[in-house]
Amino acid sequence: MKKHWILFTAVLLVIVGIVLHFTVRDMFSFGDSAMNFFAAGNFSAGIFSAGIFSVGVFSIGIFSIGVFSISVFNIALYAIGIFMIAYKKKMAKLVETV
Repeated sequence: MKKHWILFTAVLLVIVGIVLHFTVRDMFSFGDSAMNFFAAGNFSAGIFSAGIFSVGVFSIGIFSIGVFSISVFNIALYAIGIFMIAYKKKMAKLVETV
């Protein structure tokens, strides 16, 4: 159970997102400055966030801050990228090993 908490958290957040999307509406936003549950844009903030500068629980971008982060420059608990400050991190494979 200890090692599966990340999976349970991700599934729970997806279920909450689906329920909120169908009950509240307007859960998605995009543009230069996006801020919502699902956000995509140059400057984005949300639970699921993608953009050049992104802040969120699950964030993808060039510069990102979040719990689970994939980007070039990261500040996160769990990160995949090149330059990062993280509790657990994994370097991106830039060159194949033969």
